[in-house]
Amino acid sequence: MLPSHCQYTKLRWLLTIAGLVLYVMDTGTDIKVAQIYFQEKQYVWAGLTLVFLLNGLLVTQLFSYAWYQDDMNDVMRNPKATAAIAGVSNGGLVVLHVFGLGVCTRYCQLLKNAFKVVWKKTDSCTVEERREEHHDLFCLATDLSMLKLFEAFLESVPQLLLQIYIALDHRECSFWQYASMGFSFVNTAWALVDYRRCLRRSLPHIREMPSGLPTAIYLLYKLGTITSHILSYSFLLILSSYSAIAFGILWLLGTTCTHLFKTNFCSSKGLELLYQAVIGVILTFTFFNVKGQDTKVVMTVYYVFHSLINIMAPLLLAFLKPEVQTAMFFLPLSYLIYGGLMLGLVNLILYYRLLHPTGNWRDADEVDGLGMQTESRRMRTFLQP
Repeated sequence: MLPSHCQYTKLRWLLTIAGLVLYVMDTGTDIKVAQIYFQEKQYVWAGLTLVFLLNGLLVTQLFSYAWYQDDMNDVMRNPKATAAIAGVSNGGLVVLHVFGLGVCTRYCQLLKNAFKVVWKKTDSCTVEERREEHHDLFCLATDLSMLKLFEAFLESVPQLLLQIYIALDHRECSFWQYASMGFSFVNTAWALVDYRRCLRRSLPHIREMPSGLPTAIYLLYKLGTITSHILSYSFLLILSSYSAIAFGILWLLGTTCTHLFKTNFCSSKGLELLYQAVIGVILTFTFFNVKGQDTKVVMTVYYVFHSLINIMAPLLLAFLKPEVQTAMFFLPLSYLIYGGLMLGLVNLILYYRLLHPTGNWRDADEVDGLGMQTESRRMRTFLQP
């Protein structure tokens, strides 16, 4: 009998279905919002909504297809060197990814493989064979969860920022805008925790992230810091639309730092540069370690700068646009920014001081990225977050 932490359980199988539903609903509400903007002749908002949607879709399809190609060329994953992976030929994979169905294909593959394993009788194979089956499932889940993480920060988070800005600047918000923001928020929260847990379970040398309180504290840390940052960015956009240029500079800075760390995530140079650009986007909103070493100093510097932005955004808006102080949203959202920041930082300290599986701050945010030689399914090394 396998230990519970080594098993891909029936509950996780059901949660995978929930993740697929959430992914579809998040995409569907964004499409509906874009349609409404077109009907109202708000072409700029419609265009930006679609740009974020297509950007996340395109990038995840590129990585998904590249990883399938890596699997086909991997003698361990494809020892017979067949021209198909996940039951689909290379040509079929191309078609599926061109039509944006790469992530859905991975969901179907994981659900199909997991269904055969989690309802299989325990005496039908040896313990080692079952351990390998469950480990393969967690590796498939980790691939999928990392694609969802990319999609969350390339589509859901920017979409959330855009819709909040539109709602605050125009003082009105439709049901579908609320739905889009809600699903974007939940999708981001889901992606953060799911990736973290799948990542730890797919690597035997890293202790599992316990469920319950540690997961809740980690989620509060991430959501508190990210939410306060998104709201601060929306305040800066209300102050001046040219703030978007500053966000671009922050993205460029994050991408450059990632490049200087000489990541080794992809099998091609072009895809590696794209990966570094994606990490630059993530770093614009939250900490993501690609260094794979002690991150205490780096994380401290990051969150000091992060906190300064959150503290200054409401103050700048109130000082430079005094008329905004009378708006209904200003005080509640200002309190939410400061409260979210404090909530996030307190839970960050609690998690790494008391609840982190390694029990050591030096290992803070262990593995966030991947490299090319490891024990994971595609033989990639996970760096530390």
